[in-house]
This record gives sequence, structure tokens and C-alpha cells, in this order.
Amino acid sequence: HDIDRRPHRRRPAPAAVGPRTMKPATTAGLRGAAWDVALLPPDLKTSAHTLRTADGAATTGLLFCRGGERTVACFMHPREMLATAYMTPHLMAGGVAVWNQGARSVGNDLRLEHEFALFDVAAGLQFLQAQGYERIVLVGLSGGAALYAFYNQQAVAAPERRIARTPAGRATGLAELSMPVADGFVFVSPHPGQGVLLMHALDPSLDDESDPFACDPALDPFSAANGYRRPPASSRYAPEFVARYRQAQRARVARIDAHAHACIAERQAARQRMKTQPDRASALKAAHQSIFQVWRTDADLRCWDTSLDPSDRRVGSLWGADPATSNLGSVGFGRVCTPESWLSTWSGLSSNASFERCAGEIEQPVLLVEYTGDNAVFPQDAQAIHDGIRSSDKQRHRVPGNHHGLPLEEGAESGQNLAGRLVAAWLREHG
Repeated sequence: HDIDRRPHRRRPAPAAVGPRTMKPATTAGLRGAAWDVALLPPDLKTSAHTLRTADGAATTGLLFCRGGERTVACFMHPREMLATAYMTPHLMAGGVAVWNQGARSVGNDLRLEHEFALFDVAAGLQFLQAQGYERIVLVGLSGGAALYAFYNQQAVAAPERRIARTPAGRATGLAELSMPVADGFVFVSPHPGQGVLLMHALDPSLDDESDPFACDPALDPFSAANGYRRPPASSRYAPEFVARYRQAQRARVARIDAHAHACIAERQAARQRMKTQPDRASALKAAHQSIFQVWRTDADLRCWDTSLDPSDRRVGSLWGADPATSNLGSVGFGRVCTPESWLSTWSGLSSNASFERCAGEIEQPVLLVEYTGDNAVFPQDAQAIHDGIRSSDKQRHRVPGNHHGLPLEEGAESGQNLAGRLVAAWLREHG
């Protein structure tokens, strides 16, 4: 690979979350959060809740309120705990309560199957209804957006028409799940879905999944012969290369899908043998849970060639501008999976949790906020999501900022603040 191997600058560690106890009506428990504490009301009440889902799992959430709010805004991400979702102070200043929830699989791609994450969402909404809130708005940040779109698709469907089995073949139990329907949606920096995001970022020049260094030179995105230039310069990939590259990305996903299905089939065959001719070898295979690595997952051409679907973004991905670290190193999306989590979450061909599959069922009011310098959500992605939403009451706004809403230029106002005010105003208008 003809890549820049200069040292990668580490990101600071995320702020720690305080103990799960009641907080006094001050901002003392919020130190370290990326919030404008000046916006928080002095009579803020914070409470932590652990909920039991209908399928027996546990999920935790934080409720921020003053008391008397009619509307509650919900934040949840399938892989991260949004305890300090940056819009919380803006929404509370607008008279809205905020529920920040964690999924059962926080930080664990091995267990993340989106069909079961819907049980977590449902538990949160059931809890909020029991608290007396009259209006529930789901605010999806980044990967939380497709999760909420998927939840809505299943919630509005008749129980018998809900997805009965995961892409891996496991029974979902969604037909028996009580799924409260939300009253509105806000999508901020929404990517098309975890699987589609990864498919666009997979390095298709990897032609042997067992060897992280295997490379087909004709598809190498970090070769000068194919148009790569070292950051901060922008690469320039020819249209013919881009077309071959994207086709090869889909082919790589299909190969990993086939491997995942083969692993599942082997285990199921062993379980069948145990019913008729039990033996130790079959017992071990029947109990075995396959785990595999997915190498080279930070190679979206749009990150390195800013002329592709142009925006205000800089050269580089969410993980930085050094692909020697992000594409070959340990960071990145979907690096360690089970066959079940790959098919449900990270496969751009098999996952059910995508806007392409779910946006058409959204008929509630929608606000979509796109950051103009986003390195994960590109203008055509945001346009496709907006166009796919069925609702006649939908708005799309573009705000300066990167994927997380941080300013693009020194001294500029944070996109988080700009987006927060937009969302707060939209909630007031739709109250």
C-alpha cells in the first residue's frame, strides 16, 4: 500500500459516566460531558433507570426533566451509550424532557443483532408512556437514526407482518412485542444504516479474508497508480475505478455473508445430529459460537477523494487521515463479529436496519439535520434518506460541522449548538 505511515494522533478518551444514582438539581453530575451547562435549567432532575425488556435483557437509561413536560425526546444508539447526548441541554431549554438510553449491546459488536435491539427501544418507550408523557419523539444521531427507522417499520406493522426471523434464522418474537409508536422523528447526521455504511467503507482489494495484507493491486484504493494521494491532498479516482471498486465492495460483502451462513449451517447440522446420533464431536460443534474478524474497513473512496459527492469535508475518515492506522489497525467498524451480528448489523446486503428498507414506513413528522463537513454521511446519502421518507411533513437542514457537529474552522460556532437550536425550535413547532 502506498500510504502515509506517519504516527496517528490519538483521540482523547471519552468522559466517564457517574454512578447510577439520583442527582441533585444541579449540573454537578455533568462535569466532563460535552455540554453547554449554561443551558441546563437550575431545577434539573436526573434519574437513572434499568429496565427489563420483554425478552429478559436489561437496558439502562437516564431521564432528564424538570417536571411537567408533555414531550420527551429519546436518544439511543445500537452500539454506544448516549448518556451525554450533546443536544440534551438545548432540548431541555426548549421545555422538553430527554431520555438517553443504552442498548443491551453497548460496545459489543459480537452480540449486536438489530432485531433484538428493538426490544430495548420498546422497553424505553413503554417506560416513558408509564411516566405520563403525551408525546414521544425519537432523535436518531448517526447510527441511532437507522435503528429508530427500523423500530418504526416494525412498530407500525401488524404483529403478524413483523419480521419473524433474523437474517441468521433466529426467531425474533417481534409479533408478541408491545411496540409503542412514536409521534415524530429527528435524524441528525444519519447514515443509511450500519451495514450500508460498512459496505461503502470496505476495502475490496482484500482478496483473502484470512490474510489482512492480501491485496489485489487493481483495486487498491491507497495506491498512487489508482489515484491515491497522501493527505491533506485529495485523491483523484477515475470513474471507471470507482465503478469497479463499488461492485467489488458488494462482492466482498456477499462473500462474507456466505461465510456467515456456512458457519450457521455447520452448527445447525451438528445440532440435528445430536438429536439422532449424539457424539462428542457433534456436541462441541453444536455449542460452538463462531467469531471472525473483518479486516480493512476504512476505505470509502469519498473520504480520500473529496471531489466524489463534494461537501465541506476534509480529506480523511471518522478515524483520521492516516489509513495505515485506520484501515489496517485495530480501530474501525465491524472488526470482530459473530455470523449473527454480521448478518443483522454489518452486512449491507442482509441487514434489515437500513433507511432503504424502512424509510417508506415513516409517516410521522420528520426533521433531518445534515452536517456539511461530514466524513460518514455524504450529501447524496442524506438526499436519498430524505427522498425515501414517506411523510408529507418533513424538513431537511444543512448545518456547518463534522459528523459529530464540531466546528469546521477555528473560532466558528459549534454545529452542535446550531443543530440543537434547530431541533428545539422544530419540537416547539410540532408540540
